[in-house]
Amino acid sequence: MDRIILASQSVRRKQLLEWAEIDFDIVISETDESYPLGLPIEQVPVHIARNKALAVKEKISAERTILAADTIVVLHGEVIGKPIDRTAAIKILAGLSGNKHLVITGVVIMKGEQEVAFPDITEVWFHELSLAQIEFYIDKYRPYDKAGAYAIQEWIGVIGIKSIQGDFYNVMGLPVSRVVKSLSRDFKR
Repeated sequence: MDRIILASQSVRRKQLLEWAEIDFDIVISETDESYPLGLPIEQVPVHIARNKALAVKEKISAERTILAADTIVVLHGEVIGKPIDRTAAIKILAGLSGNKHLVITGVVIMKGEQEVAFPDITEVWFHELSLAQIEFYIDKYRPYDKAGAYAIQEWIGVIGIKSIQGDFYNVMGLPVSRVVKSLSRDFKR
């Protein structure tokens, strides 16, 4: 497999690609993360990921394979973003407590005019969390850069996740096995 470009500054996506032993370079470009009203919710992260890939495509000269992704959390049909402060993080995690939510990662892989795009959806159920647990997690882990105000691989995931249905790594930020299959199948040399 050729060396790809990861259009993301996410530490977790970088780590997941390293674990999958995929050779990559990181190229990022600031992009607008808004989306059109009325877009089906599972297409929201695909739309944002496509914008990331296109922004990086404009920056590079060679025809290289670009991988972009965006992850959203959906609770009761509403997209839950990244918390802007401690109060917002507490509110988000209190809402997730005892409930099921969706984690949807939109993936776009492109090379030249070729594109493969898909959403990957994982259902996540949290146990009831106490305010003390939520505050401890926020104060220690400061999840302000995370959709849904949490990372499944951190303390809150270890003690708070009741169950998941779908790809664990999707909740971390990238459905790696599906990405590897697409790269191997659709983007051969």
